[in-house]
Formats: sequence, structure tokens, C-alpha cells
Amino acid sequence: MNLKTFLYGLFLVLPFFLASCGDDDLKNANSVSSNKVILTRDRTIGVDITYSDSARIKAKGYAPIMDKVTPNNGSAYQEMIKGVNIDFYNPNGTIDGNLVCDYAIRKDTELKTEFRKNVVVKNSKGDTFSSQELIWDESKKIFYSNQRVYVKGVDGSIGEGINFKAPQDFSTYEMDSGNGELNMKEGVAP
Repeated sequence: MNLKTFLYGLFLVLPFFLASCGDDDLKNANSVSSNKVILTRDRTIGVDITYSDSARIKAKGYAPIMDKVTPNNGSAYQEMIKGVNIDFYNPNGTIDGNLVCDYAIRKDTELKTEFRKNVVVKNSKGDTFSSQELIWDESKKIFYSNQRVYVKGVDGSIGEGINFKAPQDFSTYEMDSGNGELNMKEGVAP
């Protein structure tokens, strides 16, 4: 069969296919298309973010790109597709911790921020926490993760575990299924 015969046959059969679409098919197509979710995305470049509580600065962050996404049905969220770099402040107003990651999303109605991809946190003691995901719950004022979290103490101790949980200043932490190496000082027990 040559190309000319094929095209001729296609033009003869095409009207029959088009005629087979009835009114019901068109109504169904319209009802499916009316269930579309429409997103409004407002992009801001070079965003400085300040988090305060009781008129005291708790954290300052920077996001190279922040998209505010508002769906036509559902709740709005902010997406930081190039990550964030956040400094935490102590009551004296000096930096005592830091968080960096490659991606973050803040969900407005849940009051939660998910930090993902290469998340690294340093606390005031110099301990380093790293994971592929940490979630900050604003209302409970805690960080948590069901992903594996690695901890490196300033004293050289290392550990890892899952079901991680820490207050927002990372002064203490707890996790399950942990293992690691702990450096202990010799001395007299109290």
C-alpha cells in the first residue's frame, strides 16, 4: 500500500469515526473537564523570611525562589523549590543554629513545613542532624521525621535512627531503632 492509498482510505473512514461521537459522549467529556483543579502560582525571587513569637525573632531564612500556590479547591501552600537557609536565634538575639535544605513546602492550614532533600541542621551545641526529610510542626513547636536521621555530636559521637523527634531548638532529641558510637568521658560517677 502506498501513501496516497493510505491517505485516501483515512479520509473515507474518518467521517464515520467522527459521526460515532454522540451527544452523550460530549456531555461526559464536559463533566470530566469541569473537575479540573486550577492552581494560581505567584513566584517571588530572593525571599527573606522572618519568624517571630511574642515580638522576639526566633528565625530568619532565605529562599532563592518561593512560589505561593493557591488551588481553586483546597488550601494554599508556599513551595521553595530551590530550598531554604534558616538561622535560628536565641533569646539574646544571636544565632545559635542553622537549617539548610534543597526543597521546602509550608502548608498553611496544617501549620507544618516539610524540609526535604539534603536537610542539615546545626544546633547551639554544634551537633549536626541530617536527613532527607524533617517536618516542623508550628503548633507543637517540634521537628520530627519518619525517615532516617543521622546525628553527629560535636564530641565526635555519631548515631542514626528513625521516628526522630526534637524540640524546635534541637537541644534534645529522641529516635527509635537507633545505633551509633558514643564518646564518653572518664570520671567519677555522681
